[in-house]
Amino acid sequence: MAPRTTGSARADLITDAALDLLAERGMRGLTHRAVDERAGLPQGSTSNYARTRQSLLEATVRRLAEREVRVLAPGELPTPGPSASPGTAPDLSAPAGQDALIAGLAPALHRYLTSHPELLVCRYELALEATRRPELRAFFDATGRQFREPLVALMAAAGSPEPERHALSLVAWCEGLMFSCAAGSYSRSVPSEAELRTGFRELLRGMLGH
Repeated sequence: MAPRTTGSARADLITDAALDLLAERGMRGLTHRAVDERAGLPQGSTSNYARTRQSLLEATVRRLAEREVRVLAPGELPTPGPSASPGTAPDLSAPAGQDALIAGLAPALHRYLTSHPELLVCRYELALEATRRPELRAFFDATGRQFREPLVALMAAAGSPEPERHALSLVAWCEGLMFSCAAGSYSRSVPSEAELRTGFRELLRGMLGH
């Protein structure tokens, strides 16, 4: 496994170069030598950081997750607290609470779709590779939990009787939009933020019944 040094300048340079290559050339274009060249580093630098292809892929997945956090800004979402029990979490089940949830979700998704489509291409390249590499699949899924688990808590706080299932529906709706706009037939028809707000509102109303 790659050393946990993604916070260092060189590690970020290497993994950002890896993401650039994935977006531009696909998985076949991601090699240690190519990363060195793209990053402007001496030959062997990427091998010193990530000895194997598996470790390079893991480091790239980790960097993708870090950059996605900055784009999606989960800190903009309402905080349900340690549990969704009455008295310990904001009332996201009320219309105003759901509006606050939508106000966090819609801008984040719009920002990703319009300003960072290259990260979406990287996400799909790595996700497909993970279907062929069980070790990477486990690593990819583990990094994804930082996004999934907060959504489950938010759905519980919003009054969902089945927060896990409803969180999956919410993620699937977002993923479907992202794929359609990044790699599908809607690349020239990215929804506006207002349209995304309407979509989120319709989805939540259908799941929660209010």
